[in-house]
Amino acid sequence: MRFALDSSHTDFADSIDSLLAKSDLPAVIRSWNAGDTAPGLKVWQRLAETGVNGLIIDEAHDGLGADAIDLVVAVEQLGRHAVPGPVAETIAVAPVLLAGAAPDRLSALAEGALATVAAPPRVPFAVDANAVELTLLVQDGSVSTATVGEQHGSVDQARKLFSVTAAETLGDADTERAFDMGALATAAQLLGLGRTMLEISTEYAKQRKQFGKAIGSQQSIKHHLANVAIGLEMARPLLHGAALSVRDGSADARRDISAAKVACGDAAYRASRIALQVHGAIGYTQEHDLSLWLTKTRALLTAWGTPSVHRARVMEAL
Repeated sequence: MRFALDSSHTDFADSIDSLLAKSDLPAVIRSWNAGDTAPGLKVWQRLAETGVNGLIIDEAHDGLGADAIDLVVAVEQLGRHAVPGPVAETIAVAPVLLAGAAPDRLSALAEGALATVAAPPRVPFAVDANAVELTLLVQDGSVSTATVGEQHGSVDQARKLFSVTAAETLGDADTERAFDMGALATAAQLLGLGRTMLEISTEYAKQRKQFGKAIGSQQSIKHHLANVAIGLEMARPLLHGAALSVRDGSADARRDISAAKVACGDAAYRASRIALQVHGAIGYTQEHDLSLWLTKTRALLTAWGTPSVHRARVMEAL
């Protein structure tokens, strides 16, 4: 089977990329880090106008009724620009949960409302519950709204983690599918983050000079960056393959999602390590934009299933 994105996918990705490129995301992220979510929420509203928030919501509830391929194409762009907020939760997880438990709430999501989800023990905390309109809690296959409690720290300052307790019970939903969609969306974010860190590092290597020569002219630097590029390109088919499995209702969809999550996570983590080595210590300082991508990558590695959880799922399937 040969798979390639068609023009509708690439055009959609380009439109999201163009929108976010004009939004000064580093400044938006730093504001979000400091507790000022207003600039970030404006970005989310513009995304909602393009249909991103309602991608997998049925047209009957004001969504686009798109499939998992459109989802990963869009979310990869959000990862490339390190968009703050509950990306996977709003776009991929909450729509699945609400479709089963409270479909009357789907229109609000499609129109731009943000949602976050806790699903202990695999997802113990709700991300950015202070900035969303709807917080959901999954317990024993049942979905309820949640009351926000204590805040917890994260390596990524743009990810505020909150303990939550059940409030109003909404009903039952396909919670395993919701978890899988969260993992798929997180994998797409990680691939996007990795791509940007490679671009930032490559550009820096062309400009940074030592002993009168750009450090990018050194073979060792070239080899490291080439390995990052190979890892990202090898992960992409697994991500797209997982999206195809979801779209087609394959019995192997869960295995394919886990394989994609592991591969994209490994590739993004390698990109972050090499980016830091290329930049030196300056890359990890809060003043440098690279730090925003580094910390988000580290946080998302364990979001919606740790690498060990997903490796175990692949092994079980095999």
